[in-house]
Amino acid sequence: MRFSTALFGLLSALSVALASPVGFEKRATVEGFDISHYQSSVDFAGAYNAGLRFVLIKATEGTTYKDPAFSSHYNGATTAGFIRGGYHFARPSSSSGAVQASFFAKNGGGWSNDGRTLPGMLDLEGDCAGKSASAMVSWIQDFVETYLSETGRHCIIYTNRSWWQSCTGDSTAFSNTSPLHLASWNNSPGTIPGGWGYQTIWQYNDHSSWGGDSDRFNGDATQLRKLAMG
Repeated sequence: MRFSTALFGLLSALSVALASPVGFEKRATVEGFDISHYQSSVDFAGAYNAGLRFVLIKATEGTTYKDPAFSSHYNGATTAGFIRGGYHFARPSSSSGAVQASFFAKNGGGWSNDGRTLPGMLDLEGDCAGKSASAMVSWIQDFVETYLSETGRHCIIYTNRSWWQSCTGDSTAFSNTSPLHLASWNNSPGTIPGGWGYQTIWQYNDHSSWGGDSDRFNGDATQLRKLAMG
């Protein structure tokens, strides 16, 4: 009788343990999106009311291009209450990283310590611009260091696993300074390239109900604000 009671208690405890999500609690995340002039009209208030809290907005490309929708998008996001920031589409074949970083910082990519402005993001995708892996790493370093000098922040780096491995040789040079925005249109981020221990932002598909691409910040709202604060 004592054995049966003990066995029953053990089985009951095991049943509760299996039914409970102890040790499997989902990590807090924050939803966001990224946009450019291709999204001519964005319902920022609707997106904010739906729970999205950050948006990355294309500001510049190369050395001369300024996204024509940047100002209206940025103002709309600000009015709706978003944490927001600009991004620069890299053209490594057209000029040095320093020239492009300076152009970006002066045309929408700047940063201010207001708790709502994300550091600028360097968008790296496409081909390798005819550069060797070491030359590409030097170009990125040129951009990152110039942006830091002009704004006081390390920029976010946006890339995908294939591009980073092919074009930089899977360099680990930025893993301790620049937050990673990883494009991986899958059910999970997958293997993280470049020595980064994790992605700060995950672009998990190429469409959003609010326009552009869907992004997910790897942390809670307080941590998102810390990223904005620096």
